[in-house]
Amino acid sequence: MMVLISYDVSTTSSAGKTRLRKVAKECQNHAQRVQNSVFEADLDYSAFLKLKDRLVKLIDIEQDSLRFYYLGNNWEKRVEHIGAKKTYNPEGILIV
Repeated sequence: MMVLISYDVSTTSSAGKTRLRKVAKECQNHAQRVQNSVFEADLDYSAFLKLKDRLVKLIDIEQDSLRFYYLGNNWEKRVEHIGAKKTYNPEGILIV
């Protein structure tokens, strides 16, 4: 299932900057960055729940926020991209 993950982490303190780096790194390990604080994750439900749990544990719920948009399995009909950055197909061919 495709999930769009966005976050806003307060960086007014050094602890906030550390949280921001940790949240970004966790997202990069499991998803594709599409904008500065927005990631697309094509994961099975179990892997998504694990990622969500890790992210929730990283943030300070008094200062930071996470948003999850569930696009499901038929996500290609729900996403439209316009602009300079090339889009990608997470289910396409992977060349290593």
